[in-house]
Amino acid sequence: MSKRVDSGEAVTVVGLGPMGRAMAGALLDAGHPVTVWNRTASRADALVARGAVLAPTAAEALAAGELVLLSLTDHEAMYGVLGGATAATGVLDGRVLVNLGSDTPGRAREAAEWAAGHGARYLTGGVLSSPEGIGDRANTTHYSGPEDVFEAHRATLEVLTSADYRGEDPGLAALLYQLQMDVFWTTVLSFAHATAVAHANGVPVRDVLSGASSLLATIPRYLEFCASRIEAGEHPGDLERLSMALASAEHVVRTTEEAGVDATLPDVVRRMFRRGVDAGHADDGFTSLVGVLGRPAPPAAES
Repeated sequence: MSKRVDSGEAVTVVGLGPMGRAMAGALLDAGHPVTVWNRTASRADALVARGAVLAPTAAEALAAGELVLLSLTDHEAMYGVLGGATAATGVLDGRVLVNLGSDTPGRAREAAEWAAGHGARYLTGGVLSSPEGIGDRANTTHYSGPEDVFEAHRATLEVLTSADYRGEDPGLAALLYQLQMDVFWTTVLSFAHATAVAHANGVPVRDVLSGASSLLATIPRYLEFCASRIEAGEHPGDLERLSMALASAEHVVRTTEEAGVDATLPDVVRRMFRRGVDAGHADDGFTSLVGVLGRPAPPAAES
């Protein structure tokens, strides 16, 4: 076997779940010297066999180089890992922390302030890819934080995915990521729910998949239609009315209940449509819901 020649910027990867391992592997493949650390050290075995260096402590991992990628569950995990390491005075001085985990925009801003207080600079990354897609520039990661820091490390970050810089606010990349997750998890949960209803009626999952795939293929065009109306602030009920959507949601709930399946998910949809109708939008289009949902929900009625 030929020896791999390191030719790129040194990178530390902290956190070796599936995403962290994929990132470290892509960096190794691209010729970067990679130092890794994880609470369960055995997760690094395959990466070490490929040339990564396993740091014995988080502090030593941080000391290995300027660029540190964090692939942790959330910011609490980040503080749990890095908080102990910062007991070593100056360990974060001059470091660039790129947090590629998930959390809220507010917590990303707090983390950037925390990092600055320890002498580090901070970028937030929102990775729009599964671990299997890391290393493929057809996938994208949103970044936000200091532009000069992003530009200094852009080439390395683009080993992972295409890098989309969105501005100085460290919370923006986190927000854009969570918006995508809002759509993603609602969509895939609806597939799981529809499958449960199908199974209760003796219908195989492949039939659900076929119908769902055909339906989802039409969604981008419908979303473009919705976006144009939202941008214009116009919600005519010329093609569909919220009262019709409410009736449809009622039918989905009843079908679910007939099947003996948990109706929580379609009932939430029904209640959202009911809010819009009760707010006076029965004859308006579906997009009128954006204004309704942009306000706090009314208090629950007294029983």
